[in-house]
Amino acid sequence: MSSLTHLECSACGQRLEPERPWQLCPACEHPLLARYHLDGIGRAVSRAELVRRPAGMWRYQELLPLREPGKAVSLGEPATPLLRVPRLAGRLGLDGLLVKDEGALPTGTFKARGAAVGVSRAVELGARTLALPTAGNAGAAWAAYGARAGLEVVVVMPETTPSVIRRETATCGARVYLVPGSIADAGAVVREGCERYGWYDASTLKEPYRIEGKKTMGFELVDQLGWRLPEVIVYPTGGGVGLIGMWKGFQELRALGWLPPDSPGPRFVAAQAAGCAPVVRAFERHAERTEAWADPATFAAGIRVPKPLGDLLILRALRESSGTAVAVSDETIAATMELAGAAEGLVVCPEGAAALAAAARLRQDGWIGRDQTVAVFNTGTGLLYEDSLPGREARLLAAGASLPAGAAGPSVAGNRRG
Repeated sequence: MSSLTHLECSACGQRLEPERPWQLCPACEHPLLARYHLDGIGRAVSRAELVRRPAGMWRYQELLPLREPGKAVSLGEPATPLLRVPRLAGRLGLDGLLVKDEGALPTGTFKARGAAVGVSRAVELGARTLALPTAGNAGAAWAAYGARAGLEVVVVMPETTPSVIRRETATCGARVYLVPGSIADAGAVVREGCERYGWYDASTLKEPYRIEGKKTMGFELVDQLGWRLPEVIVYPTGGGVGLIGMWKGFQELRALGWLPPDSPGPRFVAAQAAGCAPVVRAFERHAERTEAWADPATFAAGIRVPKPLGDLLILRALRESSGTAVAVSDETIAATMELAGAAEGLVVCPEGAAALAAAARLRQDGWIGRDQTVAVFNTGTGLLYEDSLPGREARLLAAGASLPAGAAGPSVAGNRRG
């Protein structure tokens, strides 16, 4: 059973009982965070017992908010691979580089984690219709898990959202609407609809449970590392829920004694696109909040968020962890997608490529040491970005034509003649 005790405002600290469908804090309209009876969890389950359970996000059920974990809305979420990438690491000068590949999850992205927990909790709270804006993959994930739970889902997207993601969302039965502008404009439409019809607003951080699913990325990472922390985590940051969730989750693991309370790291890095970098700008200006980014422009749709609602928490996590924020150009993102594919066979999403490029930049600047353990999150499969996939165009051969010399380079054996 979950040990959820209350919800707590991330700004003013107000405590709320968790069995009502709260959205933002009623006192100051900041995001709410789920809190747990950590002493009780520590007495009820040990870390050794935990790791004997099947791998995957539900392994950590005591630190998730579901009252009845056996009724979780699930599509069979696996533990995602943590990959050593030696050729890519060599190209980037990061000998300790690891890639956590979230593209292995249902719907192809890390958004499945937040949707699985968020939809499960919405069902427990009696929701019938969910509505949310999305700049990328959240809409598809909530549509899929909403369908699995038998709920109606309404999704509003910027009209520039990649077509595969739009079709994926519609395939799962959601009512999909496109609007001009950014996710902020989609959010305004959702807000009005929720106020008018009484829908459950599943917008980023406007309900407190999506973040609880996302924090399992961090649990799984340290579990796969033998219950130690990497020195650096580089995370593609739009709404920033995954970064905030991992930062929160590590605090919970330390309180339980499952991580050493004085263990250093990780330093968090928020990776953004140069055409939409409100967190980078606020971090560099030593500001506590972001300013809305005018005319956000990047093909990395998932991080095209002009003003994240959780900016206060993102910036707090960066500063408390001695982290930083980095913006990279779309040209660099595209080149990094191509490099990851050619070097390692990784079809990374643009957001994941932005994180890899940010790690490379920080290595060049000396902020990351060559031998440090650096975990970079590829938050989804690049296959969802069909129009942005790199690589050479296929060449048409005439009927009966032979392959030209040098078409594929030498074989592993060396092209010996028999």
